[in-house]
Amino acid sequence: MSARPKLVVGLGNPGREYDGTRHNIGFAALDRLADKLSCSFRNKSRFPAHVAEAEAGDAGKVTLAKPQTFMNRSGSAVQALLVWLKIEPAQLLVVVDDADLPLGQIRLRLSGGSGGHNGLRSIIETLGGNEEFARLRIGIGRSAPLGTDITGHVLGRFAPAEREVAEEAVATAAETMECCLRDGIAEAMNRFNRKSLRPGAEEGD
Repeated sequence: MSARPKLVVGLGNPGREYDGTRHNIGFAALDRLADKLSCSFRNKSRFPAHVAEAEAGDAGKVTLAKPQTFMNRSGSAVQALLVWLKIEPAQLLVVVDDADLPLGQIRLRLSGGSGGHNGLRSIIETLGGNEEFARLRIGIGRSAPLGTDITGHVLGRFAPAEREVAEEAVATAAETMECCLRDGIAEAMNRFNRKSLRPGAEEGD
């Protein structure tokens, strides 16, 4: 696994009707990172994604991307970006929402399965089953028990009482991504996974 990602992809759904929804918190976090890196997104005609390019200190050039394919087809955009940049999945960091994490908690991992997330599932399937890429999950909480449909929850917007925590999570996710770029993923895991744990929880909960 590359110590520092060369491509950071935030997942979400395109269109103004999805702005601010829980499922689009990956887009929001990437927008915050772009602000921190003083870069802006633009369309690329060769693949369906909004792309920004920036310099991340000693890490050199990094590409940020927000696929415009809708969540369930994120893999096609990610694969096209990997080919265009001539990099391997091990140099990829994907930022997603996670209904199985409490609102506001983040979790950075070097690899793993989809965890039931349709965007991650699309990427893994498009990459031929390759799960060896980093992912940063941002907790959005769950409105119903495991095994029940939460489509309305993930496509809904944060309640007023949730917005401050969600904004803090977006800011922390941007800091985590910046740490990945500048100091490496392992250092970011050590620094931010435990920092984001809710009081009384243990790593791995």
